[in-house]
Amino acid sequence: MNRKKFITNTFLAVAGFSIVPRHVLGGTNFLAPSDRINLGYIGTGKQVPTLLNGLGQLPETMVIAASDVDKKKLAHFINLANQVNSTKTNNAVNGYADYRELLERKDIDAIVVASPDHWHALHTIDSAKMGKDIYCEKPLSLTIDEGRAMVNAVQKHKRVLQTGSMQRSQHNFRHAAELVRNGYIGKVHTINVSVGEPIKQCDLPSQPIPEYLDWDMWVGPSLYRGYHPILSPPLESDEWAWWRGYRDFGGGYITDWGAHMFDIVQWALDMDNSGPTEFIPPKTAGAIEGLYFKYPNGTRVNHKQWGDSNAIQFIGDDGTIEVSRSFLRCSNPTLNDLKFSGKDKRLHYSDNHYADWIKSIKDRSKPVASVEIGHRTATVCNAVNIAYELQKDIKWNPKTEQFDNAYANNMKSRPYRGTWDYKNY
Repeated sequence: MNRKKFITNTFLAVAGFSIVPRHVLGGTNFLAPSDRINLGYIGTGKQVPTLLNGLGQLPETMVIAASDVDKKKLAHFINLANQVNSTKTNNAVNGYADYRELLERKDIDAIVVASPDHWHALHTIDSAKMGKDIYCEKPLSLTIDEGRAMVNAVQKHKRVLQTGSMQRSQHNFRHAAELVRNGYIGKVHTINVSVGEPIKQCDLPSQPIPEYLDWDMWVGPSLYRGYHPILSPPLESDEWAWWRGYRDFGGGYITDWGAHMFDIVQWALDMDNSGPTEFIPPKTAGAIEGLYFKYPNGTRVNHKQWGDSNAIQFIGDDGTIEVSRSFLRCSNPTLNDLKFSGKDKRLHYSDNHYADWIKSIKDRSKPVASVEIGHRTATVCNAVNIAYELQKDIKWNPKTEQFDNAYANNMKSRPYRGTWDYKNY
């Protein structure tokens, strides 16, 4: 199926739904706040059971369709989804090998994008065109330019997108960010972030393609390379797919965990609509840590193992805050359980990332990790990888979204294979 032809033929039929939210249309397609929100999943890998269980616990949601290029994973997901649905109704879940067939269904209200990173842009943009609201796993995009195109598509078609940066819906991180925002440790001058190594080139040998996997479609818009089970492990494997580590498919731990931890840095510093302006990598070839970036106010963020894995250390003039998913440590212990006053700046409150998305769908508001926020955080991650690869100091303009280096600007995007194209949104 040619993607441009698909969009042309089907977009006209649902143009009204792409422009006007369903809840204001009335008639047979009316979606009242108390009504069911029908979900379709694109990608049914290892992360999906968490999403399925989290969203399935919400009374408004119902899974009605899923798509994957791996027949075994798709069948497994359908079985799990049918079990979740059985607590609400006997609605059967339909499976599709091609996500575009799923998007043609007018009874799907929202899409959960849980595909590998190199597919996020196309899956999100096509979903927005077809009038679907979107939950997209982090990092939002594989490249900076893809991220901006995703923002433009979501805004143009008036969709609600929640990025899967779910630490914004966890107490430790929100409390730490509010402490920083309100100056409880004074001016923050240094932040240490430990998230693992940057992207690398894929050097895996090609192996025979399993009969249950459409490998050409798995590679999709990326430059073609042969199959290896590390990139797409079989259903029976306990391993997480490590497409995350390789160029053209992921961004290493810089985007895998950085999309969580750098996201909290952005939040705490009130930089959700902006970002750093300088990226300074180590000059040692092959270095996997030691880069730092700076914000306009001089705050320096170091990418290094400072003592705890996947954690952040905020250092201010009057104290420190250390935070991860398992701890919140303040140099002043009274800050751990501080009750904020009415004069303090407060952040978007959400203790359930999935419920926050559904609420935003119903009242057409911005969720805690909106598309712009997801894009800005992914931009930080991608810029870090670019600086590591170039081994050059580069400056970034968050307003124009341009580097001061031509090579770095070329790395803001990537070539698309065959007829795939994300720019027609």
